[in-house]
Amino acid sequence: MSLHVETPGLLTTIQDLGRSGYQHLGVGPGGALDEVSHRIANRIVGNPATSAALEITLSGPTLRFDADALIALCGGDLSPTIEGQPVPAWRPVLVRTGAILRFGKAVQGARVYLAVGGGFQIPRVMDSASTNLAGHFGGFLGRPLRKGDRLDLGPDLTHHYPTLRRRFQTGVVPFLGSDWFSSAARELEFARPCPLRVIPGPQWDLLRPESRSAFLATPFRIGSQSSRMALHLEGSSLALEAPMEIISSGVATGTVQLPPDGRPLLLLADRQTTGGYPRLGELGSVDLPVAAQLRSGETARFELIDREAAQRLWLQREARLRDREKILSDQQAL
Repeated sequence: MSLHVETPGLLTTIQDLGRSGYQHLGVGPGGALDEVSHRIANRIVGNPATSAALEITLSGPTLRFDADALIALCGGDLSPTIEGQPVPAWRPVLVRTGAILRFGKAVQGARVYLAVGGGFQIPRVMDSASTNLAGHFGGFLGRPLRKGDRLDLGPDLTHHYPTLRRRFQTGVVPFLGSDWFSSAARELEFARPCPLRVIPGPQWDLLRPESRSAFLATPFRIGSQSSRMALHLEGSSLALEAPMEIISSGVATGTVQLPPDGRPLLLLADRQTTGGYPRLGELGSVDLPVAAQLRSGETARFELIDREAAQRLWLQREARLRDREKILSDQQAL
């Protein structure tokens, strides 16, 4: 079984939940920017949550299936269609041999994740199948997908959801989705400007008072230079009370840095491992998937939160996701 790339889209890469334990070698974690959508897509098709999936950004690819496949699309709405018919998201979808999946306008969010039952057969590098674009390794040949690429798929899992399978076999439609969908979509906040909750960092108190006020009171526009490395935040120019030299130190996914131009950066999964810019704060992990779905031109605003509250929010989200993953496992027998 395989998936053929007819057109590659703007940026389509193989991602799993990333690689950890290699930052001392200068290798960041990478992985899916929107972990929630990635995990749920895999669980819908019966894969482990850690399996590789396609991360599709803004303008999606055109993909052809050479065998019947069980798929799930979770995350943003990039107008997926097969034979001109919209493909529903957040649910299992059976796709017929020869079907061509296309993506159109980005209606909501910036990224959608395509999981296929059986998973993508991708070699693991440093314990992960994720694409490291800067290092040119991992994923599919260490790069985004190109026209003519063929992705090998794992064992056929179309036997999941037997009722859906029987309906599919008795019809002639190019695809068939279930009537139900996962409520995990509610974990993503698509209202704009969305609140992003930040734990104050070591240099927060060194900002000028007016800059601290502006950071919290004024929405920031997502700049066109934003990428998997960082969101570029345009708006109020922030400044420290006095210039200072900072020794480079470790940064994390979600670190808010302040470069010399006064425009903050929100670091994402493909970030560097160390940095010398002032660290204004750390985005609560619960809001990382929300930040991942922001598009250029949209706005975000920031709120302060303490470490304990951020941990509680993350634990509550994880509990909800575990409950939903169990429900998905139960649904696969129906």
